[in-house]
Amino acid sequence: MSNIKRIGVLTSGGDAPGMNNAVRAVTLAALAQGIEVIGILGGYSGLVKDNVRTLTAKDVSGIVGNGGTALYSDRCHEFKTEKGMAKAVATCKKYQIDGIIACGGDGTFRGATDLSNLGIPTIGIPCTIDNDITSTDYAIGYDTAMNTVIQMIDRLRDTCESHARCNVVEVMGNHAGGIAVQTAIATGAVGCVIAETPIEEDAIIAKINAHKAAGQRSFIVVVSELIPNYADPAFAKRIQDATEVETKFARLAHVVRGGDPTLRDRVTAAKMGARAVKELLGGKSNIVVCEQNGEIVCLDINFAQTADRIYKGKAKPEEIEKYSAEEQAIIMATVEKKQNYFKEMMALADEISG
Repeated sequence: MSNIKRIGVLTSGGDAPGMNNAVRAVTLAALAQGIEVIGILGGYSGLVKDNVRTLTAKDVSGIVGNGGTALYSDRCHEFKTEKGMAKAVATCKKYQIDGIIACGGDGTFRGATDLSNLGIPTIGIPCTIDNDITSTDYAIGYDTAMNTVIQMIDRLRDTCESHARCNVVEVMGNHAGGIAVQTAIATGAVGCVIAETPIEEDAIIAKINAHKAAGQRSFIVVVSELIPNYADPAFAKRIQDATEVETKFARLAHVVRGGDPTLRDRVTAAKMGARAVKELLGGKSNIVVCEQNGEIVCLDINFAQTADRIYKGKAKPEEIEKYSAEEQAIIMATVEKKQNYFKEMMALADEISG
């Protein structure tokens, strides 16, 4: 039987539509089991600064349709220090918080591991519009962000068609190209530039010229943010110079993070939030709730972070060697699955580009 009487819930890192739904699910699932819930305000800084409040069913009843996070968020540098972590643990002890559910991205999960190592059982829920956590197929906020991008690009397409223009559209992703490649396919873009696959600028220009010759008036090129020389107005100028099609550059920026969560994000958040409570009450800690092949599963958070670091080229040999040969094979299969996903999606984007 679980000894947990009170849990904390926090949202950390970049806000993502659906975070509120995860907080609501955690709160209601815990209350249904007779467990008190403490909302930690401003992510890990709420623990460091002793900024918390009790959550009731009434507190979370009206947040289900809202974007952003009602618990607020912050990037707490002090929490990364020994002194900051000591303050966080002291806050947990002061309010008798027996475990924490942390909603966010990879930085949030590193904080969750720190808390677990200091004796505060912690479970992570992936909430990031970038969908850049390798161990999960899906992160809360991703679908809403993509739908927002689609709406913006559709509007740009209207004016491109009216004026015979091209628009280079930079979308968010923080080095991850998921938003870019899926919205490129969904909006009929003529080209897509992401970091995961080779960039073929000449091929994009050739397609624009070919479609122009066939009478097409409007063109969209989607670019993932932070790619040097492409997530930049200079790329639009190169396209214009090479095609003689007037080309504008649009940076959607943080508008992509906002907005009411879609059905998928609401339901996924509900599933993950309820599962996180179940695992915490079952004595689990230092795990992350993931979606794999349509199922909600739980993985060791260190395992998940190692897979992420390998995929992103940041892992050191000793990080991998600590796992058994069987575990290494599972990690590498997770990494390869993500790599193959982008190859397949870019191949589709290229095949039906227009």
